[in-house]
Amino acid sequence: MSVEAKGYARPEVLVDADWVAAHKDDANVKLVEVDVDTNAYDEGHIAGAVSWNWTSQLNDQIRRDIPSKEQLEQLLSASGIKNDDTVILYGDNNNWFAAFAFWILKMYGHQDVRLMDGGRKKWVADGRELTTQAETPEASQYVAQELDTQLRSSVTDILKNLESGEAQMVDVRSPAEFTGEVIAPPGMTETAQRGGHIPGAKNIPWAQTVNEDGTFKDADALRELYGAKGIQDGKATIAYCRIGERSSHTWFVLKYLLGNENVKNYDGSWTEYGSMVGVPIEKP
Repeated sequence: MSVEAKGYARPEVLVDADWVAAHKDDANVKLVEVDVDTNAYDEGHIAGAVSWNWTSQLNDQIRRDIPSKEQLEQLLSASGIKNDDTVILYGDNNNWFAAFAFWILKMYGHQDVRLMDGGRKKWVADGRELTTQAETPEASQYVAQELDTQLRSSVTDILKNLESGEAQMVDVRSPAEFTGEVIAPPGMTETAQRGGHIPGAKNIPWAQTVNEDGTFKDADALRELYGAKGIQDGKATIAYCRIGERSSHTWFVLKYLLGNENVKNYDGSWTEYGSMVGVPIEKP
């Protein structure tokens, strides 16, 4: 099914592999691969795509935070990206960190950002060409906007919401993480002190939003998925996971594919909340 046929509220933020193959050499189209496995890019990438390392380039190296405005400007300038370029993001794990990069770019005001539906998985499964050739983009002079905090939730917001109940919360982690059986997925090192979930949160794992081939499910299937768990269209929503990348994937689904304008990503997520002194948690 084509992106246009899936019934999304904002279909312009998603392109398929055919579109990328046809437009990847356009002067104003810039491809960026962002993988959980930071070695995957070197094993083969789409020709022309640059790589962003989520551990060193999409996270500040001193404080626990996203890149500053200046750091993001340096990254985009070194990547040859201009303010009016169309940025196409893709990656492994069905676009986990591609969605995280999308969220960051939107907070800093980049207008035309899109995800490649299916990410690296579908591109490879389709037998499309990869290259190991090093990319050397001509540097630009990118100027970011001031950070839009309306797209981001803090732990202060979470604690206030426990009192007000104004926003519905979606925990996008696995059921085992939600119940506290495990604190992190296998092989993941960022952990919290306790297991469990934020009181009142609904568990809708991020992976339920995608098909087997990595593409997003259509809008009707997504509405059914969230509606079955009591998530209301149009109501203020906060998504969280463990470190913010899976929840940015769900934030993308709720905000752009389903059209809920009032959605925030709590990127502190469980590694912050589950380590705080004196805050309430729930377990079955």
